[in-house]
Amino acid sequence: MLTGLEVLLEDVTTLHKKQVALLTNPTGVTSVLQQNVAALRAAGVNVVTLFSPEHGFGGAAAAGEKVSSSTFGDTGIPIHSLYGETRKPTREMLVNIDVLLYDLQDVGVRFYTYTATLILAMQACAECEVALMVLDRPNPIRADIVEGPVMLPEFESFLGYGAIPLRYGLTIGELARFYAQASGFDNLTVIAMRGWQRDHWYDNTGCVWVAPSPNMPHAHTAALYPGMGLAGEGASYSIGAATPLPFERIGAPWVNGDHLATRLNAINIPGVRFRPTSFTPTAPQYAFAHELCHGVQVHVTDRNVLRSVTLGLHIIACLKALYPERWVWKADHFDRLMGNDATRMQIDAGMPVADIVASWRPMQDAYLERARSCQLY
Repeated sequence: MLTGLEVLLEDVTTLHKKQVALLTNPTGVTSVLQQNVAALRAAGVNVVTLFSPEHGFGGAAAAGEKVSSSTFGDTGIPIHSLYGETRKPTREMLVNIDVLLYDLQDVGVRFYTYTATLILAMQACAECEVALMVLDRPNPIRADIVEGPVMLPEFESFLGYGAIPLRYGLTIGELARFYAQASGFDNLTVIAMRGWQRDHWYDNTGCVWVAPSPNMPHAHTAALYPGMGLAGEGASYSIGAATPLPFERIGAPWVNGDHLATRLNAINIPGVRFRPTSFTPTAPQYAFAHELCHGVQVHVTDRNVLRSVTLGLHIIACLKALYPERWVWKADHFDRLMGNDATRMQIDAGMPVADIVASWRPMQDAYLERARSCQLY
């Protein structure tokens, strides 16, 4: 399989005599792990400006941590941070730029902020009459499955943009086409991959996984991320961030792991089993830093039948039932992640998780109809 970067490197003539900017991070590598900046420059592409998303050009900044702009090694090429003073390329940053290349490995989930960075880059390019070229990469959790409700406009934020489900079932290049179609942006080129299939997990591709953020160390982490992110961010529970197993565990100092595991296993959620565990988050920005937390580890037994968003709602419902006195919604944040406030109110009303999930089907079907014309594979 070849990524969009490698397909472009076979023939870069479209970029000859162009002033090129590149939006990227450590995931922008070739199959032999050569950094895209070096590979493009070696191929004769005039890369004059770099942009970095959340977590920075080096990919080491923590979630939510502001990143300053800098320069690239001893080249003098500026690296403009899009997670510091601005989250959108400014007109000054794009002066004399002919083409902006977007080369980031996404995780296939709406609230992973690289999707918002994509749409903001598209808007900036439209305003400044700069061409945008997206170098496509795999959706690591398959692109033939969608999950979750479609985002409602009033809940759009940097945690999610556009009328797409939480797990949106497109590659990043296809998502760019969807956004372009919705906004009328007509200066987009997507360099498609070669040899990729929609039902591929990342480890089916032969590509080496490079962590797109500190708490996404392995490709399999992304399979649990849609639901575990919801479960941890809904209220004050640790989801194992700043531990060796981010998004694979959930707990708090007051949780009885045996009780939680027993209750969750009794539901028979497809594709997972639960085991009581204890862990200690180490980074100060995460819940219960340096406190011993008790809870469960989620063991994936069949990733093909796992529906992570459904899993997350079951975990929320169980924790809320077991520890009602401890449950306080982070309502605004959860609603932005979810893309609506109805889900939170349905959980509060005691609606069964299966019924909540079933209520999303009509909007998912309508989305799939719109998205089909944007598919490249």
